[in-house]
Amino acid sequence: MPTSPFQVAIVGRPNVGKSALFNRLAGRRIAIVHDQPGVTRDRIAAPCQTTETSCELVDTGGICAANEDGFSNAVTFEARIAMESSDLIVFVVDARAGINPIDEEVAQLLRKSNPNVILVMNKADSADHDNTSSDFARLGFGSGIPTSAEHGRGMDILTDTIDEELSKLEAREQEETDVDELKDGLKIAVVGKPNAGKSSLINAILKDERTIVSEVAGTTRDAVDIPYVWANEKHNLIDTAGLRKRSSMEDSIEVFSAMRSERSIRRADICLLVVDLAAGVAAQDRKIARLIQQEKKPCLIIANKYDLFHPEGQKAARLEAAEDHLRRELFFLDYAPFVCVSAMKGHAIQHIFKTITRIRDNAQKVIGTGPLNRLLQDSFIKNPPPEHKRHRKRMKLFYATTAVNDRYQAIPVPEYVLFVNDKHLIVESFQNYLINQIKDKHPTDGLPIPLSFRSRSKKDRFERS
Repeated sequence: MPTSPFQVAIVGRPNVGKSALFNRLAGRRIAIVHDQPGVTRDRIAAPCQTTETSCELVDTGGICAANEDGFSNAVTFEARIAMESSDLIVFVVDARAGINPIDEEVAQLLRKSNPNVILVMNKADSADHDNTSSDFARLGFGSGIPTSAEHGRGMDILTDTIDEELSKLEAREQEETDVDELKDGLKIAVVGKPNAGKSSLINAILKDERTIVSEVAGTTRDAVDIPYVWANEKHNLIDTAGLRKRSSMEDSIEVFSAMRSERSIRRADICLLVVDLAAGVAAQDRKIARLIQQEKKPCLIIANKYDLFHPEGQKAARLEAAEDHLRRELFFLDYAPFVCVSAMKGHAIQHIFKTITRIRDNAQKVIGTGPLNRLLQDSFIKNPPPEHKRHRKRMKLFYATTAVNDRYQAIPVPEYVLFVNDKHLIVESFQNYLINQIKDKHPTDGLPIPLSFRSRSKKDRFERS
């Protein structure tokens, strides 16, 4: 991490909407916005309020502005200082006006001074202006992001892109750290049905096309271990073959690949379950989720292809619809949080490891025996267990404790062991009630809550009384 916030400079020719964009990202009106070219003359700086990564925005005067009052050279000089001292450049052009000769001069200047550039086509008030992206691509910074700073259009994508670029810079700084000083990280299994986007996701994380990406389902045959450094730790990404029905597997190679993928789940510290959100959760997704649940593995659901999921809808409505769909179709994996991403476009990838870190940090807070027993005793009093229909008895709780398996050291998954009068008296609805009580009082996103019931013998009960 940098000792001071990253600097993000907003540059471009006069009157393309740099100050309006600056105000949007800063979350308040700081720079003067006016139709007259060249209103901003000095560099204006303010913290960005819309990105997750801490950064400082720098609004510059228009490069090559032909001000009548002689400020042109000074303004361009200030802009060049901002470009040379900034970590990231947001290069703003006018989507309605098209490419201007000054845009080409600015592009040439940027190619020499800073390799980290995001092209923004501002004043794209409607989708009609998005078609100009191919024209601006010849500036050499990709197809660009269409936005309307005045109306807020496209700002979510721009904010995510800034976060992603700054995450790259963070990773680059971390890679410069002596490898010998890096701590061992996590074994992370990336699992899902064929063609859900697992390899594309790993490529997006690595910013490199290391694994084969194809529209043909089943391209990845082996469980490939790929090292990845993040936050000063050496993690191991396990890119697995897509798991599908045995009856659908075409040859023995695919069967053995599926077996290796299942073993990868068992040896992983955490599983990333990649689902194709645009196509919706399918039966095979549920089967893989069941496997993760049965192995009692920490899990994060990656809702991939989010860019194709109701793309015309509002952000809040789309997220709500995605959550409703995932929670309904994967209800038994309700402990797993989810992240909506587009692996092909690289959108929101930075949220994945931030969420993994949160899951691991929360997992270190294992509930103690005393608090656990008080929690469960209160739960039994508040809602006593029902009488078992066949045995005509109720379950009684004597005491409880937590046990952590040695193989779950990286992300501890405690098993809650309940000593009761007769484990055969447990009713599923009451077991789910106890799990929800633990989850409410001791939330641990991403971790399963396995309960183990053990019958106490009469002799044991007598000795402890």
